[in-house]
Amino acid sequence: MEEKNIMSIRKRGGKDHTVVELGNIDTQRLLLNGGGEREKQQSFAINSLSQRQMKSLTALCDTILPSVNDFVRVSDDESVANFYRTSASMAGTHERVGGVISERLKHPSTGLLKLVLWLLSTWFGTIILCGMACFSTKFPFFHCYPDLSLHKRQQIMNSWSLSYFPHLRMFFRTVKLLTLLVFFTQIDESEDNPSWKAIGYCGPDPEFKAQLKNHFLHGTSEGGQEKKEDDGDAAELAGPLYKGLVHLNYPRDITADALRRCGFAVSVTRRKTKAAGSLSSPSLVIQCDVVVLGSGSGGGVVAGVLAKSGYKVLVLEKGGYYARNNLSLLEGPSMDQMYLNGGLVATDDMGVFILAGSTVGGGSAINWSACIKTPEHVRKEWCDSNELELFDSKLYKEAMDVVCEKMGVQSEIGDEGFNNAVLRRGCQEMGYPVNNIPRNSPPDHYCGWCCMGCKDGNKKGTSETWLVDLVKSGNGAILPGCEAIKVLHKKKNGSDRKIARGVAFEYEYNGTKDICVVESKVTIVACGALRTPTLLKRSGLKNANIGKNLHLHPVTMAWGYFPDEPASEVWPEVTKKSFEGGIMTAMSPVVAEFDKSGYGAVIQTPALHPGMFSIVMPWISGTDIKDRMRKFSRTAHIFALARDKGSGTVNSPSCISYQMEDTDEENLKKGIDKVLRILATAGAEEIGTHHNKGRTLKVKEASYNEFEKFVKEESSRPLRDLSTPLCSAHQMGSCRMGSNPKNSVVNETGETWEMEGLYVADSSVFPSALGVNPMVTVQAIAYCTAQSVLDALRRKRNR
Repeated sequence: MEEKNIMSIRKRGGKDHTVVELGNIDTQRLLLNGGGEREKQQSFAINSLSQRQMKSLTALCDTILPSVNDFVRVSDDESVANFYRTSASMAGTHERVGGVISERLKHPSTGLLKLVLWLLSTWFGTIILCGMACFSTKFPFFHCYPDLSLHKRQQIMNSWSLSYFPHLRMFFRTVKLLTLLVFFTQIDESEDNPSWKAIGYCGPDPEFKAQLKNHFLHGTSEGGQEKKEDDGDAAELAGPLYKGLVHLNYPRDITADALRRCGFAVSVTRRKTKAAGSLSSPSLVIQCDVVVLGSGSGGGVVAGVLAKSGYKVLVLEKGGYYARNNLSLLEGPSMDQMYLNGGLVATDDMGVFILAGSTVGGGSAINWSACIKTPEHVRKEWCDSNELELFDSKLYKEAMDVVCEKMGVQSEIGDEGFNNAVLRRGCQEMGYPVNNIPRNSPPDHYCGWCCMGCKDGNKKGTSETWLVDLVKSGNGAILPGCEAIKVLHKKKNGSDRKIARGVAFEYEYNGTKDICVVESKVTIVACGALRTPTLLKRSGLKNANIGKNLHLHPVTMAWGYFPDEPASEVWPEVTKKSFEGGIMTAMSPVVAEFDKSGYGAVIQTPALHPGMFSIVMPWISGTDIKDRMRKFSRTAHIFALARDKGSGTVNSPSCISYQMEDTDEENLKKGIDKVLRILATAGAEEIGTHHNKGRTLKVKEASYNEFEKFVKEESSRPLRDLSTPLCSAHQMGSCRMGSNPKNSVVNETGETWEMEGLYVADSSVFPSALGVNPMVTVQAIAYCTAQSVLDALRRKRNR
């Protein structure tokens, strides 16, 4: 099939509009609709809170971020003065937070949050929640929270942060998180945030020039004639997957034709729906060999392998597709577009803040590039303790090599970013081991924005590798914006076991939800450890292990401030900023216990742009948090990541319980002890942790005894009482692999014990926590699962 590729620029209403006509009609949607997302950047959620609730919320937001008018540290920089003078409500943050609570916050305690907001608008509710702080000697003697002075409100906020009652600590954490995250990520029409200049943040990568429309708006020939672009330019415009993407927000007959051109059998039906009350849009039934639910490190690998082997493969992805030049590299919009639930996921007690990818490419599109092979002690444990011979097999070792080669994994480091340079120098000075982290990007990939997608495709996630194989094979298609409802099945003749026969999925068409059915020989679920269990349960699977044994790799951090005018002109380099450079290039296993128990903590560095930075930093007062944010660009963060023995349960993607064990907490404390020493030894002027008390130490002014006392006290603080934020970017084990259905969900081939032809290929199959970054392990297991599926398909074909 030969694709048309005609680019034209038309004037409409005085504005330039770029139109791309390709064989796949969905590419036009990528530019005009997907690109439209680029224009809107942040869609505003509708605020449905009552006046009373908004009165309380406004007061709470302005308590977190008040206007500081008595800022006496005179600065010639007007942006700094404006930053201190601007309150949350002056920036409209309270209204945006209200919209988030109304529409986007999917958490078991959202209803309780709304109730507390209402109670704080009453004097009796304020007495219950704030105690005697609301008392006054003047009539009416008891005041509701919004009517109290800023000083009293901040005192109350501090008391909540360290309260004996966990629900008050949860409330403090939620209000702080939402207020700061929204304030530091919200943007105006010019895609700017007034606070960024004051805190030394440049916004999106300054080198990121080639945006979709601008690229083609300047693509005319010297004679002024419109220039026809070749296939390579189309790929640059819409990304390397452009020929295989099919969007379902078109009339069904057009979409059906696009799918037929990809080689799928498609039938269109019309049916009545109660929601519409009349004849609805056509519904599709699509036939294929394999349907893959999810396009990340699990689903992407399986899809690529099977399509390249000649089978018709359909990939369904809940998230959208953001090609290289269609990224925004803006923290807030990127989280909305590319992260599960807009990045607003936490355990039910708010104990762990969770980040998970939800876009074409899944976590591989927004992760931090680390590519560490499954450690030998972990493979041995899974082989011996879990009786899974796969992990000691020639196939698995081959799989790790294959996926690393596909991703171009290498260990060379070019110019090292600020955080990693601090980690490396501190470890070397302390005599701690420190290693280069293998990455799926070249040595000169100096990009701190890869947590928002890779602007040049040099980070080889699945949308740049395995999914490209699928598209180039001519045997597959990718449907973004589609959420699986349930796996369809039938009963096997003469057996209680069921056979998977496809999936029903939901998508949005003309502002309403519509349903399609995929009929397939094999169904692969790769929705991630938070969503796969829910889908399996909804599909009728009864295995008691589904959703259990969730591991999170809990992370806690410490920070060090390095002024941009150091005593030494050589170190630290004054031109480097905390948010620039390769996100992960150095790692220390100083407390990892790799050669002993196998359970410990690795020490690495995070990606923290202003929003994420602000929510983990301690809040003591409005002035204090603004002072801390002023140091943002020269504050290095280093974290300890535990291989957790503790576990949790996924009841739904928004209802997750989790409990660390004592051993996990001790390992993290050991890690923080080392991190504080690393930061100080590397030359930090000031160090601290994220505990709510917000203590700091001026390193160069402290005596040896003062330093040791500070490190000991800060590294021994409890981590399970909501006084220190914990984060997770790795979720695994919720549908674990095993040798017995009594303690596992899938067998060694990845097939579920209950349903023939239904496989799971994502991090949920990990038998236990991994202890290091999981991308290579996920892809290697998925590669092995793909080989099992190939064998099953060949057997079906032979029959």
